[in-house]
Amino acid sequence: MKVTIYTDGAARGNPEGPGGYGTVLQYVDAKGNLHEREYSAGYKKTTNNRMELMAAIVGLEALTKPCKVELVSDSKYLVDAFNQHWIEGWLKNNWKNSAKKPVKNIDLWKRLLEAKKQHQVTFVWVKGHDGHPENERCDKLATTAADGKDLLDDCLQ
Repeated sequence: MKVTIYTDGAARGNPEGPGGYGTVLQYVDAKGNLHEREYSAGYKKTTNNRMELMAAIVGLEALTKPCKVELVSDSKYLVDAFNQHWIEGWLKNNWKNSAKKPVKNIDLWKRLLEAKKQHQVTFVWVKGHDGHPENERCDKLATTAADGKDLLDDCLQ
């Protein structure tokens, strides 16, 4: 089964202001019918990068069986971690980056790795705020969530 996951994260007063994520899952069934789901949530105190990771995590965790996934994001932080193989280096170096400093957001990186484990995931970067319809939709979900009421707690490291 092939699924496309579009993601975006937002934070107001980044770093460490209110933020949110938006995720759109799309699947075309055997009859050619498009199925979509949207996910979003807002947090009291977070960062843009944490919300970018949460958007991807929520999308992958929503899948109930192994899938071939194209994950589309405007976050170079997220996409490059996999496409530029940073993640392999971090794992090899016990979650230290090339400057020998601890990688930020380890809790979410670990959760993301667990969420993607059963899937074949390809990460695709798109330029943000450039008219890509699903990216714009995710941005709207993320910013609306960040500006909402009843925000969740995010345990910043």
